[in-house]
Amino acid sequence: QVQLVESGGGLVQAGDSLRLSCAASGRTFSSYAMAWFRQAPGKERDFVAAISWSGGNTYYADSVKGRFTISRDNAKNTVYLQMNSLKPEDTAVYYCAADTRLRVNRFYDYWGQGTQVTVSS
Repeated sequence: QVQLVESGGGLVQAGDSLRLSCAASGRTFSSYAMAWFRQAPGKERDFVAAISWSGGNTYYADSVKGRFTISRDNAKNTVYLQMNSLKPEDTAVYYCAADTRLRVNRFYDYWGQGTQVTVSS
């Protein structure tokens, strides 16, 4: 069992940077792959980035490659999403997810409550 809580969202201008954090609780956090998804109003929840339990493998959606970086600190039970060069189209609720293996679809077992990111032009 894993519980996830996102933080770090807010209102920024286009071109700014923001770092999201996802704090996990549970005895086996380091055994889980982690991912970030985002969902704008009226739209599907889309994959953003994922990282393996060891941190050795990462995957990114084409829309964020070169701008976003996912990382994890297993000692702190935390996964991060560093977002640079933000664009208005990045505006969404960002969700943290966890599962026993890395995947790039929406079939993760555990989800956080989401944190709002708004990018103004």
